[in-house]
Amino acid sequence: MNRAYRFAIAGALAAGLAAGGAATAFAAPAPAPVASVATPAPAAKPVLTAQASVATIGAWQEFRVSGKATGIKAGTTVVLQQKQGAKWVSLPAKVTVDKNSAYSMRVKLGIKGKNALRVTGGGAVSEPIYVTVR
Repeated sequence: MNRAYRFAIAGALAAGLAAGGAATAFAAPAPAPVASVATPAPAAKPVLTAQASVATIGAWQEFRVSGKATGIKAGTTVVLQQKQGAKWVSLPAKVTVDKNSAYSMRVKLGIKGKNALRVTGGGAVSEPIYVTVR
């Protein structure tokens, strides 16, 4: 051990003994405080809900699809899609989300049978809803 290092240890021991006894002299130095860094909360995942105003309708009769948009800015466009075969096809029915995070659109369907519909926009896709056209 070099001489300067021994003097430093001896000085620390002497100061510790003078200040409060052997326990203080041999105690490990307190760790330096760690600065905490605030991490931003993760953004809420955007969510769309959808519901039809009717369960069954005649061909080309008008009904409404409405719902709520959570985590999506007002003014964002949402589009109605219909499942045709294995693909989801966008229909010419689109509206913007209002300041209350809601939307409502008028729809007419001509494909007879049970139609699967969903709403998409703002990075979200609603669960499918079903309307039967007779």
